[in-house]
Amino acid sequence: MSIAAAIGSVFALYSRTQTGYRACPMNAPQPKPWILGIHAYQPGKSKSASGKPLVKLSANENPLGSSPAALAALAAARSEAATYPDPDSRDLREAIASLYGLNPARVVCGTGSDELLNLAAQGFAGPGDEVLFSRFSFAVYDIAARRCGATPVEAPDTDLATDVDALLANVTNRTRVVFLANPNNPTGTFLPPSEVARLHAGLPSDVLLVVDEAYGEYVDPALQTAAFELAAAHDNVLVTRTFSKIYGLAAERIGWGTGAPGLIDVLNRIRGPFNVTVSGQKAALAALGDQAFVAAAREHNAAERARLAEAVAALGNHGLSFTPSEANFLLVHFQGEVSASAALEALAEAGYAVRHLPGQGLPDSLRITIGKSDDMTRVIACLRTLCGEAA
Repeated sequence: MSIAAAIGSVFALYSRTQTGYRACPMNAPQPKPWILGIHAYQPGKSKSASGKPLVKLSANENPLGSSPAALAALAAARSEAATYPDPDSRDLREAIASLYGLNPARVVCGTGSDELLNLAAQGFAGPGDEVLFSRFSFAVYDIAARRCGATPVEAPDTDLATDVDALLANVTNRTRVVFLANPNNPTGTFLPPSEVARLHAGLPSDVLLVVDEAYGEYVDPALQTAAFELAAAHDNVLVTRTFSKIYGLAAERIGWGTGAPGLIDVLNRIRGPFNVTVSGQKAALAALGDQAFVAAAREHNAAERARLAEAVAALGNHGLSFTPSEANFLLVHFQGEVSASAALEALAEAGYAVRHLPGQGLPDSLRITIGKSDDMTRVIACLRTLCGEAA
């Protein structure tokens, strides 16, 4: 190795170390340079800084738990632990298609919807390409872009919500995938079907629009099938959903997506073999059959979210506000005498973990998952006390 090359290698390793990357010895396998640009996904915390267990209002899990039917299916599936699952999740796909009026051949299942989001980027983008999404959207989009060597591009938001015109203005001849979280995480904002359709209409036909509806079941049921209809009518729309949120099956990691046959074919080519477990498939199948549980979870969420929003609005004279949400959380802003960091600590002292998002450009905000009624009462009391109001 020349002296110049050796100096360059040392400098590269030094740069990675200085920016928080783990330096690999030069005689060890070297990662692709775009992998070093990934900041690993940080899940919501469930313990305080001292290690004290907290009620977890940081991961948008269902406070009502899981459907009893799903739990029974999980228990029954234990006897099949020695066998591989159906590699095509056929029964689950057919049940999903039946519920939503879809073609089961146009449905694919994944290890959570996260697998499908990553596969969408991997299947249709790579080095030299761009993956576009709105600022303040799901952290996995940036990871998915970098993971396949593509360049992540953030479009400006408007009041923490997706701005269709800003997204379209950032489309270039290198754009291959556009991610849209709807409702959005971590802000909870919702783009109406007419705006989603306008976004799609403005995209070139060779650009894939991925509509991530992880929180879709919390939306007014009258609006829940619009994206499916868009995906059924066009070759460049993929809609993803998950069983981790309203269905309360986060531990089982089950997601699904629907789109044109060509899109589904690509995802099936590169997804993991046997990617949805026996227990996951059976639990999800049972959960789909218990739509009464889904309706109860949606109603509970709407009522408790409205109660939290009303309480935060009442503390507006102390600098608290919120972003209107259609998801199962509320993004609360602290721009007065009480800081988000102080509120985070106070809530932890009260026994609750919520999500602070300085790494996503929201240092003055906390994302608070909607929990059980008693927990929301205590969270509201904590915020009122912190602001000097009677609990």
